[in-house]
Amino acid sequence: MTPEELSALDDLAGEYVLGTLSWERRQAVASRLLNEPVLAAKVAQWESRLQPLADTVAPLAPTAQLWRRISRSISAARRSVWRRWWDDIRFWRLASGVVSCAALVLAVVLGGKLGTPASPPRFVVVLASPLDKSPGWLVQVGADRKLRLIPLKPEPMQADKALQLWTKADGWSGPVSLGLLQAGGAVEFSIDKLPPLQPNQLFEITLEPPQGSPIGRPTGPILSIGRAVAT
Repeated sequence: MTPEELSALDDLAGEYVLGTLSWERRQAVASRLLNEPVLAAKVAQWESRLQPLADTVAPLAPTAQLWRRISRSISAARRSVWRRWWDDIRFWRLASGVVSCAALVLAVVLGGKLGTPASPPRFVVVLASPLDKSPGWLVQVGADRKLRLIPLKPEPMQADKALQLWTKADGWSGPVSLGLLQAGGAVEFSIDKLPPLQPNQLFEITLEPPQGSPIGRPTGPILSIGRAVAT
């Protein structure tokens, strides 16, 4: 992507996180997040950037007078809408059909879902440089327990070094290696042997010897680091 396209994508992600987009545009951006890793990374970066600011804002309780005005407005709107529907015979015909369809759908759903375990949550991780916070990799973990690592920018490689991916959750004694990386392309790992992923689980990429860390722990500098967010 060109610098202009990346800048426009960053602006769009910022508006999405701030909530300034129209409902239609927000829905369009939300549907793109599953298929556009760069946009998803930009959104995650904006969320991590703005959340500390949101945490500093103390909640403001509405006054009793404001609550009464809101309650009166809602009640009046409900009575007006309900009266129009109540007096319309089409409403009763529609209601009868909806109830019948809902009962049928509920029976089908329960028949298919009872006894079926819930799907595990999906996660996304933006791995950023600890120096300038620029995103370098995007990690996606689906319900199939496959971890996909996507480069967001070129990663310079040293001839006598290798990139190694690690992860660590709360309560683990140390990081666990997920394998060595090839520069320039996406790579997929199976994580079936690991415990289920957790929100805020740590992921990092370190610079190691060509065959990887010889001690089963990171030995080189951290190039990219980030934490898992459930989607």
